[in-house]
Amino acid sequence: MLAQDCPSKQDLQNSIQQAHKLLSAQEASYLQSLRTLRKKLNLLHNSVARLPAKAKNSTCPNLDTPVNGKKLGKILFPGHEVHFLCDVGFELEGSETRQCKDSLSWSGQQPVCKDIDECLSSPCANGGTCTDEVNGFSCVCAKGWAGPDCQAPTPTFFVTTANTSPVSAGAAAASSFPLTHTSAFTRPSRCSQVQGTTHCTCEPGFTISGRDNSVCTDIDECKLFHNGQAGRLCLHTCVNTAGGYRCTCPAGYNVTRDGRNCKDIDECSTRQNNCTHEQLCINTYGGFQCVKVECPQIRNATYVKTSSLRCERNPCLVDSRTCSQAPNSVSFHYMSVVSNLSAPRVMFRVSAVRMIGDTLRFALLGSRGRRHFTVQRSDRQTGELLLTSPVQGPATLDAEVEMSELERRELLGRYITKITIFVSPYEF
Repeated sequence: MLAQDCPSKQDLQNSIQQAHKLLSAQEASYLQSLRTLRKKLNLLHNSVARLPAKAKNSTCPNLDTPVNGKKLGKILFPGHEVHFLCDVGFELEGSETRQCKDSLSWSGQQPVCKDIDECLSSPCANGGTCTDEVNGFSCVCAKGWAGPDCQAPTPTFFVTTANTSPVSAGAAAASSFPLTHTSAFTRPSRCSQVQGTTHCTCEPGFTISGRDNSVCTDIDECKLFHNGQAGRLCLHTCVNTAGGYRCTCPAGYNVTRDGRNCKDIDECSTRQNNCTHEQLCINTYGGFQCVKVECPQIRNATYVKTSSLRCERNPCLVDSRTCSQAPNSVSFHYMSVVSNLSAPRVMFRVSAVRMIGDTLRFALLGSRGRRHFTVQRSDRQTGELLLTSPVQGPATLDAEVEMSELERRELLGRYITKITIFVSPYEF
């Protein structure tokens, strides 16, 4: 072996010094990571210490569902939201969304669904008097006018004709002319002869017809008052009847007390559904949906249900990068809306109750929701899911909103909210 093949003492010392430098750099990096982690833990400890003392698993008090309205959201833990909607014909007064605060009290004011006073727009024409009703109005028409909004002249229910048969002058003789009943929609007129003049009349809902004015024909109110100034005669379907009409509603609705409008049946609260114990019943306009919430399955990450609509990630192994990048939590929310809802409109809000990092980012995941939705920021800690265009039902829309928390551009956590919106086939 030649002498130049063996490293010299100086070469060995240089190699050992380089190894010392590398070890020192690794130690410094490790210590810096420990200091950063200790700083974050101290921030978390201080934020928790500032919270008011409360019992474990404490929740905000349950909120009442407004009369003539709906409440969306059942989780009462801090940071969660409850949304309110009013039935057709009612307007919301108060907070549309209320959030459970750390103090175990709700933000905003308790909403109330108040009946819309349809008479404010003066819908009764030609001197008619308007009376406001639940989810509608009625008109008392002036003499000579008829119809739901008093727009149509009163149909002629009687005629007077000169008698062609000889009658003694000054006589007060009277006679009637019966006619054979032909169908439910045509009836004989009631004619009488008084002092040489024939008077023919019809029952309400019928009008004089026929060459000799002896027939009363039913008035088809559904055609006559189909598109009045005050709106359609019936919210859904008008069925003409002999001497009148009646309104019908599609399956999943009941006719309201005014006989013209439709009110959704809540199959979930009235137990008119076939959902199993493993499923949640979601009431929709005109029906219901049975949904089963399942936690995501991600490699090297496991989840546990902390409520019926929320899954939390279990602690990760120290060296599991796949687990640490998986969502910290996945929440599920379900909403019901009518068809052709006006847009743009805020459908849902996602916010952080308290922040550990220095930045929050909001994003819309996937491609299914990008056709109808976008995400915008309303303030530093809140993102909003915005409906960008009206949707013709029936349809089911899905959107996933991601909230990411960062510190110095380093990811601290991801929180996913999956929102499913059921769109009714009808605009009510």
